[in-house]
Amino acid sequence: MTEADLIPKVLVVDDEPNICALVQVALKFHGCAVTTGATGMDALELASVGNPDLIVLDVMLPDIDGFEVCRRLRANANDVPVIFLTARDTTSDTITGLALGGDDYITKPFSVEALVARVRAVLRRAARQREKSRDGDGAATLRVADLELDEDQWTVRRAGVPVELSPTEFRLLAYLMRNQGLMLTRKQLLENVWGWEYAGQSQVLETYVSYLRRKLDPLGPPLIHTQRGVGYSLRAP
Repeated sequence: MTEADLIPKVLVVDDEPNICALVQVALKFHGCAVTTGATGMDALELASVGNPDLIVLDVMLPDIDGFEVCRRLRANANDVPVIFLTARDTTSDTITGLALGGDDYITKPFSVEALVARVRAVLRRAARQREKSRDGDGAATLRVADLELDEDQWTVRRAGVPVELSPTEFRLLAYLMRNQGLMLTRKQLLENVWGWEYAGQSQVLETYVSYLRRKLDPLGPPLIHTQRGVGYSLRAP
């Protein structure tokens, strides 16, 4: 592995030049190689040719918005981590971005230190996942009742029926299955699935649990159980 392989590549896309420049300088200072763009089409082209390790993506872009950029990336099986930047601070926007496969969501105006911390957390989590895939360490087929999750192939089946999950849904389900029968607190789930303390954003976790139930429950008895005020557990019927 060369030294260049160890330098994370980050693509920053924002139509405000001052924000692009600020984020670029901060991330370069913290050891990232940074490329910038100003439009949604820039984002798609640079993501395709540059193979970044992470994209910091503004939602409000002059051509296609950041949500549509993320939707197209995921449709093309590009699972590059995405952190959304936006001036809109609403729960519905947050959930929309994360449901499309985004990894985080930061509201403008933002602290540069907070942005850098989140970028580093997402990069660490993505690196751990790549290491697992390369070495096979910890990779396994997890089973609970008629639910089966293959961490090598990134596939999920229930009662033999394939279940399509987003990357975040998959990580959440895998963590619940690895800890089957245990009551996991919201803090545990947010730290281990999202990679940092998602303070004040428990509705994101609740939304993803709801997504999993909507996909799994029609195929059999409920597997994910809520302990009000504590968290969630996954266990056989």
